Amino acid sequence: MAENYTFKDKSKRELLRFLEAYQKAIDESVICSVTDTKGIIIYVNKKFCEVSKYTEEELIGQNHRILNAGYHSTTFFKEMWMTISGGEMWRNEVKSVAKDGSYFWQDSIILPVFDENHVIIQYFSIRIPIDERKKAEEEKEQRIKDLEEILFKISHEVRHPVTLMLGICNMFDEPMLTQEEIGSFINALKHAAEKLDVYTREITEVVSKLRDKEDEL
Repeated sequence: MAENYTFKDKSKRELLRFLEAYQKAIDESVICSVTDTKGIIIYVNKKFCEVSKYTEEELIGQNHRILNAGYHSTTFFKEMWMTISGGEMWRNEVKSVAKDGSYFWQDSIILPVFDENHVIIQYFSIRIPIDERKKAEEEKEQRIKDLEEILFKISHEVRHPVTLMLGICNMFDEPMLTQEEIGSFINALKHAAEKLDVYTREITEVVSKLRDKEDEL
């Protein structure tokens, strides 16, 4: 039986090659950065520059606020700082803005880095791009809103003219209606029918848009 082959069995040259390959794989797929204890960026990898549209020179010396999209509350970031400055790992989904104004989502993990005395000296961040998943979630939320809009129109705007029309039709059962009253009822019916036509057209338009979105998926 073959014995387990561990890192301890590797030569320094082998370990160096492994670490270089590992770093290359990370740079191609994961956004990484390191800040000092004040949150000033002191290192960014290739993927960070690619996604943020900033160069390494533009990012080094900056605070991560340069990517703040204004989406999250100040409490969100205060809780982040309380967590990592307390020596704990923080993880959450963060919406950021790139240099060109485009937005991107990341599954972010921030870890404090300690010295030999267990004093925090840096913060190391790993961020995985999750734009596709967030886009799918946002599209789902929009479809739900569109369906709610249809239900609102049916339950409020459509039901009102239908109820009015039914009520007017019942009035025609009265035996002693004058020509003036009949004319008034007919005008009211026309007005309700016109409203109903507008609402049904709007609903048809919303349903058509929903169908187009489903076809695109």
